[in-house]
Amino acid sequence: MDMVQTEKLIFEYEKRDEEGNVIGTSRAIDEVDIDVQEGQFIAILGHNGSGKSTLAKHINAILVPTQGTMWVNGRNTKDPEELWNVRQSAGMVFQNPDNQIIGTVVEEDVGFGPENLGVPTDEIWQRVEDSLRSVGMIEYRHHSPNKLSGGQKQRVAIAGVVAMEPKCIVLDEPTAMLDPVGRREVLKTVQKLREQKKVTVILITHYMEEVVDADKIYVMDHGHVVMEGTPREIFSRVDELKSYRLDVPQATLLADELRKRGLKIPGGILKKEELVEALCQLN
Repeated sequence: MDMVQTEKLIFEYEKRDEEGNVIGTSRAIDEVDIDVQEGQFIAILGHNGSGKSTLAKHINAILVPTQGTMWVNGRNTKDPEELWNVRQSAGMVFQNPDNQIIGTVVEEDVGFGPENLGVPTDEIWQRVEDSLRSVGMIEYRHHSPNKLSGGQKQRVAIAGVVAMEPKCIVLDEPTAMLDPVGRREVLKTVQKLREQKKVTVILITHYMEEVVDADKIYVMDHGHVVMEGTPREIFSRVDELKSYRLDVPQATLLADELRKRGLKIPGGILKKEELVEALCQLN
């Protein structure tokens, strides 16, 4: 079943002068077609200004298409009567957790979303406990979010989305402000949720190592989808990725350089373990 699907999706921002008059438009997304199946882990890559975050905001109907169509769980995001259902189906986790956390106590913040959905009180507290446990933050339920590390705050933000029980979680550069330890914490949390809750995950990022386990990758540039495929297919095209100002995983880059120097190493290596195995196979 399609969880997220777009057809010729176009989004244009209005340009205004100092007096607020519209003087033109700028196309941020240009005829994008994507297809995300239920339960998949999808990654969307692109440099700053590529349109990936604008696309993410369409999935939760924060933005609606200028032209074309976006469906979430079979519902057209342009339909005002479907807005509530769309936002119940797809939850958003943003780059800065401080912009998403509003409670003064962790458990109260996590319970805020379900409360707004009209969930009965007993069920809210059960969801709070389950979601905090799923992200490894249950022992911090009575803490102030202000006392947590960046990675812990982001896990609380994810728990707040999980407590609303969406079918799809969209993570818009959730690790951009975190150190390597925090990034690992958040990614481990996301993978655990996929296994336990069977949710669809759409990850917007520019850290290549974060997407090597994705089911499919879309690469965006200037509002267009310019590449799509499995991680192995995408990262076997190192020079093409570089042309879009994107890096590749370190193991992939080293394998590519060794291959250019004559070593018989297969393309599309993603992890250091694969590279070590390929090197051990050489005579």
